[in-house]
Amino acid sequence: MKTNVCLLLGTLLATAAVAQVNTNKLPEIPAPATAAPIIAPAVVVVPATNAPASAKKKAVAHKKKAAPLPKLTEPSVTLNPGPATVDSANLNLRGQAGLKGEVVGHLKKGDAVTIISQINLDKHAAGEPAQWAKVLLPGDTKAWINAHFVDASNNIVSSKKLNLRAGPSENYSVIGLLQKGEAFTPLTVKGDWIEIEAPKTAFAFVAAMYLKQEAAPAVAPEPAPAPAPAPVVTMPPVTTSTVAEAAPIVTTPPAPEPAPAPAPTPAIVDTNTPAAAVVDTNLPPPPPRVVTHEGYVRHSTSIVAPTAYELFDPTSGNAINYLLSSTTNLDISRYSGLQIVVTGEEGMHERWADTPVITVQKIYVLSTNKLVSDNKRAASPRERANEPVRSPHSR
Repeated sequence: MKTNVCLLLGTLLATAAVAQVNTNKLPEIPAPATAAPIIAPAVVVVPATNAPASAKKKAVAHKKKAAPLPKLTEPSVTLNPGPATVDSANLNLRGQAGLKGEVVGHLKKGDAVTIISQINLDKHAAGEPAQWAKVLLPGDTKAWINAHFVDASNNIVSSKKLNLRAGPSENYSVIGLLQKGEAFTPLTVKGDWIEIEAPKTAFAFVAAMYLKQEAAPAVAPEPAPAPAPAPVVTMPPVTTSTVAEAAPIVTTPPAPEPAPAPAPTPAIVDTNTPAAAVVDTNLPPPPPRVVTHEGYVRHSTSIVAPTAYELFDPTSGNAINYLLSSTTNLDISRYSGLQIVVTGEEGMHERWADTPVITVQKIYVLSTNKLVSDNKRAASPRERANEPVRSPHSR
């Protein structure tokens, strides 16, 4: 608009000059008070569009903006540490978990990798995988280390720890670690950085959904051990003594036969040393001794006898056993002077170690004719031999 005004004023001034020349002395036309100075017209390139400059800047900025990544459909996977196979035509190895990690190598379909662990990103960009696998680097992958922390004379790490990086700068990702004294194989040198063969512990990251892992075979649980069969206990046959035909006056209920005790473990004797034999003192007690004796019952005259009645042999006059009753229902005094067969458990009395005692279980009466009175014992053959011979008429 300003340019058009200037051109109009210039045209008017030129016309006035020509008119003055033609009239030869016309008064000079004064310049208008608000007239702008005469400015030579400039060559201006007018764009084809009439859009304002701000709209043009926005259009250029829109052209420079990168196109958004396509939407990614990512299946949920779970990888376990161990071997896996690449299931993609071309798979990038990256220095970090995510698309921001620089590419440190490439894998093709069917390549085998070893998974260290699985990493799931909490925050990730649209079109970026959220599940990544940390894997060991393939053997032909290279790494970089700082030359200030190694002994170049023997290619050994001199610092306590040294980072392995994906490139010759601290701006590259850390893909492993070397310990002090660990050797390396140098390949090339670039400034302060040395390219080496990556050790077996170096790692990188790949998108987890492009790995395939065989399912581990199910391990069948071990069957529970079968319970041990219950031991079969065989009771010994019960034997009864054959006695003379006579009805017993009183009988005690028979006691149950004891189960046989296990055989004792033999003593272990070392024949190579003069030491005494090793005897197992934890053996079970011997089974009770059940016996059957025949004799006559008499009252014991010993003041230290464990019981008041004893079974004796009328021929020798010697005591066979002291009779002991374990129940109050059996009165042994009723058998005094009678010939009986007694069955019971035989043993030594706890107070008199040399005195045999039989605990009565069964009594069979053989003769009801008393041999002696309750207060006298039968005379022995020697005593009867020493008796004086009396005549039928002696008084």
